[in-house]
Amino acid sequence: MRIGDASRISGVSARSLRYYEDEGLIVPGRFSNGFRDYCQSTVDRVLVIRSLLESGLPVRLIREALPSLTDGPETGTGAVCAEFLREVQGYRDRLAARIAALSDQQAALDAYLREARRTDP
Repeated sequence: MRIGDASRISGVSARSLRYYEDEGLIVPGRFSNGFRDYCQSTVDRVLVIRSLLESGLPVRLIREALPSLTDGPETGTGAVCAEFLREVQGYRDRLAARIAALSDQQAALDAYLREARRTDP
């Protein structure tokens, strides 16, 4: 299928599909005229990529894990290497620390606003 069809079926923009290709996440075939040719397995891979990106994972980690997530009959979380899982856990931990810091900042701003409102004539 052409890029417009792949975009419609996957719910991912044509621009994103080209970006995924540029990043080495997908490798669509090519028609004789040079247009991209997306097979169903590539569209399925795009859905996995989109899901991982929506989870907040960086492209670098997705690129490393994608072969074990989408290739071969043993596809699934059991096929994901332990190193990838450690990196995802580390990424999650860093995200949790950022959330905690932002929550602390929000609480400090809330306290400031409460105090400012109390002293406002």
